[in-house]
Amino acid sequence: MILMNVNVKFVGALRHIAGKPKMVIPYMTCFSVKDLIQKIVIDIPEIKASIIDQQADGTIKTNALILVNDREISVLNGLDTLLASGDEVVFIPVVHGG
Repeated sequence: MILMNVNVKFVGALRHIAGKPKMVIPYMTCFSVKDLIQKIVIDIPEIKASIIDQQADGTIKTNALILVNDREISVLNGLDTLLASGDEVVFIPVVHGG
């Protein structure tokens, strides 16, 4: 199998929580944004609540704006968007106010 990489970038407060602005996630099989988030949460557990919120029914809601190659995942295939080697995934915190 061929080892592939996805480049991950954290913006704003997520950079502080992650303790780094970027990371590279290696993988050997096709995987989705949801799979990527699971890998990130294993490496950086404290970032989980800032990126996702698992609902009581098991569905996952995003707490951050997620871009794949400069396109928001809602215009792609959401959390099921498949990633390819060399893709850049950017996590941008969503600021709520009121």
